[in-house]
Amino acid sequence: MKKLFSLVVSVVLLAFSGAASAQFAKAEDAIKYRKASFTVMGVHFSRIGAMVNGSVPFDAAAAANNAQLVETMSRLPWAAFGAGTDKGDTKAKAEIWSDAAKFKGYSDKLVTDAAKLNAAAKMGNADAVKAAFGAVAGTCKACHDDFRNK
Repeated sequence: MKKLFSLVVSVVLLAFSGAASAQFAKAEDAIKYRKASFTVMGVHFSRIGAMVNGSVPFDAAAAANNAQLVETMSRLPWAAFGAGTDKGDTKAKAEIWSDAAKFKGYSDKLVTDAAKLNAAAKMGNADAVKAAFGAVAGTCKACHDDFRNK
């Protein structure tokens, strides 16, 4: 039974890894994917930001829905920074590939901070959302400063 389970898990993982490779068969596909991921994440993050800065009233349900999407999207773009995706329609700096450890640190921090934002939004407390929003915004800014061309 253990052998069968191991075989099934291996086949499933192999199938998923093949799908990911096929998804980014071309560098421009990866670039489009990561740009789209960042765009969707940014739209939902901005909706929370509008509540945080007071330009729209705080809506706990909307904050929770948007924070959940921000957390989900925060996990997606990183696989699309593979070899060969440093050229083309991108604002990515070469340092992403030359200082990959630092870049990964920022991506990991964003995922962690986005999860905290989601947890805060689920509580429905505007002050907790504001604090968590600030942490995510700071991580985004730091990464953009170091790894994104203007």
